Amino acid sequence: MKKSGIDQQLIRDLAAILNETQLTEIEVEEGDLKIRVARQVQPVQATVTAAPVAAAAPVTAPAAAAAAAPAAKPAESAGPDLKNAVPSPMVGTAYRAPAPGAEPFIKVGDTVQKGQTLLIIEAMKTMNQIPAPRAGVVTAILVEDAQPVEYGEPLVIIE
Repeated sequence: MKKSGIDQQLIRDLAAILNETQLTEIEVEEGDLKIRVARQVQPVQATVTAAPVAAAAPVTAPAAAAAAAPAAKPAESAGPDLKNAVPSPMVGTAYRAPAPGAEPFIKVGDTVQKGQTLLIIEAMKTMNQIPAPRAGVVTAILVEDAQPVEYGEPLVIIE
């Protein structure tokens, strides 16, 4: 019976906020009315994980070549590269795009502004946008899509 008294527009607005902010859950309380809107991200993650596997051959070959080139020079340039690396602020799963099949936030060679989203790290079912700490040019992306990351692990190098 209370269902007819629920403001459906409020629920639609909350759902829109979830989509805009990449959040997975939002809760509002007004008096004795409490509304919680949540979405499950597990099916999406399965799709995200499966998609790179199917596209692994074309995407991984250039990524592997790019990763192999810096790996061949770490003795010479490990200091400058790591000095310019953006570390992971948390443990979680890194995603390079806002949604499966969407364009990645950044690519190698892109110029980024301070505060621009570099990637998303999902931790405890919450999507956390990782901003650029400074302006510069992306010279390397050190994580793959849907890759688990540790606290302090280098994610991106911005020169």
